[in-house]
Amino acid sequence: MNPAQQEFRKIASPPQGIAISGIIFAALYVISLVLIRLATPADPTEPGIWLADPFRRNCIRASLNLVPFAGIGFLWFMAALRSHIGLYEDQVFATVFFGSGLLFVGMLFAAAAASSGLMDTFGNGIGVPRQSEAYHVIRGQAYALMNTFGIRMAAVFMFVTSTIGLRTGVLGHNVTYSGFAGGMILLLTITNFAWIALIFPTWVLVVSLNILLTDLRPKDDYVEKDLFT
Repeated sequence: MNPAQQEFRKIASPPQGIAISGIIFAALYVISLVLIRLATPADPTEPGIWLADPFRRNCIRASLNLVPFAGIGFLWFMAALRSHIGLYEDQVFATVFFGSGLLFVGMLFAAAAASSGLMDTFGNGIGVPRQSEAYHVIRGQAYALMNTFGIRMAAVFMFVTSTIGLRTGVLGHNVTYSGFAGGMILLLTITNFAWIALIFPTWVLVVSLNILLTDLRPKDDYVEKDLFT
């Protein structure tokens, strides 16, 4: 065993401003997702007649303005979660944890960028010609980035975080098992029923509340850490 793992190490809880970042992400992501779902047709191959509706255009622009802040909040949530795990962190699971989380944010930003380009090109209130290849390419790209790839990265993030929580005991059993169940649903059904994407921010909200409640409990300043023993 590494001698550093035999030391008594002080566990520093993240400031509450960081710990609530998951709550901020969940709120912003839910609002953004609901606005997008209400404003755009579920079928990505549908003609862009809906872009002629000013209410729909305003909803989409408001949603896109929230995406950067939601992504930043998620990155801080990952930092708070890692601090909560502490020295129990395993390199194998930590790699998948970071990879899936960063890929999710990357896909989220890429989808938002594609949607922003769509709005800049066709969001003039006139509507989209039915045979516009550019519209169909950008619309399909944004849909695939978020609903096919991004949400599945969110499912992987739920799986690996739940696995870490189960192995270390840093998350409650109900939280970890709900993560496994939610991740499975996202992997299998997201392209058929897009509203199921709300499972991910809801689960992040539950995890954030779990971290906050745990940090409020009194604990010893020093504990001995031995990974997964």
